[in-house]
Amino acid sequence: MRAIGLTEFGGPEVLRVIDLPDPVPGPGEVRIRVHAAAVNPTDTALRAGVVKAWFDGRAGPYVPGMDAAGVVDAIGPDTDTPLRLGDPVVAILQAYGPRGGAYAELVVAPADSVVLTPPGVDFPAASTLLMNALTARLALDLVAVPAGGTVAVTGAAGAFGGYAVQLAKTEGLRVFADASDADVELVKELGADEVVPRGDDVAGRFRALVPDGVDAVLDGAALDGLIVAAVRDGGGLAVVRGWDGPVDRDVRLHKVFVTEAATDQARLLRLREQAGAGELTLRVADVLPAGQAAEAHRRLAEGGVRGRLVLDFTAF
Repeated sequence: MRAIGLTEFGGPEVLRVIDLPDPVPGPGEVRIRVHAAAVNPTDTALRAGVVKAWFDGRAGPYVPGMDAAGVVDAIGPDTDTPLRLGDPVVAILQAYGPRGGAYAELVVAPADSVVLTPPGVDFPAASTLLMNALTARLALDLVAVPAGGTVAVTGAAGAFGGYAVQLAKTEGLRVFADASDADVELVKELGADEVVPRGDDVAGRFRALVPDGVDAVLDGAALDGLIVAAVRDGGGLAVVRGWDGPVDRDVRLHKVFVTEAATDQARLLRLREQAGAGELTLRVADVLPAGQAAEAHRRLAEGGVRGRLVLDFTAF
């Protein structure tokens, strides 16, 4: 099979088309013929070697990608799954694991990491769902704000942020969000009750709206210590890039690691259901042939991408 991988860490130019053996699914696993793979910031971090220790010393080549959509191609022995050959599916992959990531014509994943695509959704759109929506779902579950409470979402125009806003609204929360001038209407359409200008001083803007502080912040913009002041005493802060604090005023810090829930079939099925019902908006910024992965990484690094760039693995 062909894949997009790297043998040394670096800039987008290290990504290239490589030939790898076709993976064989084992017990509890399914193989997917990939049609589309979303490009996420975690993919650029893998490529740059930011957390290369997560490979546990395994030699390359390394294949990025955590979001894949395609068709079930094979089912491993002794695999208890309702999935059948030919089913259109979406999967969340463990890119740092021995199986590698989503940037490949064929991928193998635990059956519990795979669900049918939402009805009526094409492969590029489906590929943008699981990793970011699951991260938002975990963040909300960790801060555990009851209906009627308040949350602030930073990076609200991004993939994680957009899902966080929508999921919070479905749970009856009052949602405050940040956005650039160009994204204010988008974030309002996603469901935010109040939108403030983004920036390093956004905590003060949230405090101006909620003087005692919000019940929790979902920090998609990775503002980390700069956003703590927006949270009320005893409230929660969910961070997505492993920030360790410190925090003060009894603010509870929750680090969100999406891979810990990659086989949480119930959560994945619920996200699929919500996407199918229109409660979650799947946003594709552009679709590029898989061989243009380096260009996709460059565009993501430049910023300003709304929705996800997607690689088409039916075209190189």
